Amino acid sequence: MGAYVTITGPDGEFQAYVATPNRPNGRALVVIQEIFGVNKVMRDLADVYAEQGYLAVVPDLFWRIQPGIDITDQTPEEWQKAFDYFGKFNVDTGIVDIQATIDYLQKTHQKVGAVGYCLGGLLAYLTATRTSITASVSYYGVGIQDRLAEVGPQTKPLLLHVASEDSFVNKDAQAAMKTGLSGQDHIHLYVYDGLDHAFARIGGQHYDAAGAALAHQRTIAFFDEHLS
Repeated sequence: MGAYVTITGPDGEFQAYVATPNRPNGRALVVIQEIFGVNKVMRDLADVYAEQGYLAVVPDLFWRIQPGIDITDQTPEEWQKAFDYFGKFNVDTGIVDIQATIDYLQKTHQKVGAVGYCLGGLLAYLTATRTSITASVSYYGVGIQDRLAEVGPQTKPLLLHVASEDSFVNKDAQAAMKTGLSGQDHIHLYVYDGLDHAFARIGGQHYDAAGAALAHQRTIAFFDEHLS
């Protein structure tokens, strides 16, 4: 069970869910939300990372639209709300808030990682290209193929999990990502054959336990390498 803290960024204050480990491993993570807000799925993910020793913080990136959004993916009405929030969301200000969260964590942790899902997967990618993060992991990020020019010498170590049958990231987008990110020794991309978008979202329509477990194993190994 976590708690909430207030983080102050350049544009104002916002809330963040914090999961504190009983046995800290000395590492901290920014856990970046999907389009459903800081909901139970995201809080549970933070709790899982905390169980593995990470101080895990989930910032409320929709606070400019409406603070405290917390919905599920279980009804058409909630999906409609989620897409409405997504349409109103500004990616650039979201990265500003992620940097503010990194700054908050860097007061107590020298190395900070980020992991994001869906919308958060795109933001995790941009976190690697734009912020002071140490390393970043993207789960089925949407729209990365349109921002490949952001990759450069400043890009931090980055791991991407891509579902081969992702209904939001088609084959052309996946091919563009593979081509655009190839040759970058600090960027690794794994494709999960036969899986669809949000394969790691427990309770979701496309959840796949084996795929989620493999991706999580790779994520932890990646953080073990870069946050040690």
